[in-house]
Amino acid sequence: MQTFKIEGEYIPLIQLLKALNWVEHGAMAQLVVTEGMVTINGEVDYRKRLKVRPHDIVEFEGQQVKLV
Repeated sequence: MQTFKIEGEYIPLIQLLKALNWVEHGAMAQLVVTEGMVTINGEVDYRKRLKVRPHDIVEFEGQQVKLV
């Protein structure tokens, strides 16, 4: 599992997926979230504007990242 350091209190999920290069662009990030392909702390979340915070674990297509 890799880690990702965020600046500030949170990062929007869509922005995180783009920053990690897990998706090519924002529209693709929104699609994978609304299709239920992303889990946060082990649970599927369909919110495109979800704010992920330190200690959250995000998973997509077998890749995991813990926010610090």
